[in-house]
Amino acid sequence: MDTPILAEEMQKHARDASQLLKALANENRLMILCSLGQGELSVSELNERLTLSQSALSQHLAWLRREDLVQTRRDAQTIYYALHGTKAKAIIDVLQSIYCADLVTN
Repeated sequence: MDTPILAEEMQKHARDASQLLKALANENRLMILCSLGQGELSVSELNERLTLSQSALSQHLAWLRREDLVQTRRDAQTIYYALHGTKAKAIIDVLQSIYCADLVTN
């Protein structure tokens, strides 16, 4: 017989999933994550790809760092961003397969 998931465990997982979905519930943050799904980018490279002010980009990147979806690496004065962990990559892969399949080249 399968062991039922305890309500407390389910509540915690629902809370975690809700936080993740809040981070993804913004078009600009999704664009950032999709761009990073292709590999590490500097802040200036992200800024060239996205139609955001430097200030808005910084705010979205801070949100994604807080949610542990991106990681940073500094090289001299340049800061590079990359997806962090498997959650962000898995979700971006699924979203791209649904919404961007025609844009992906093999």
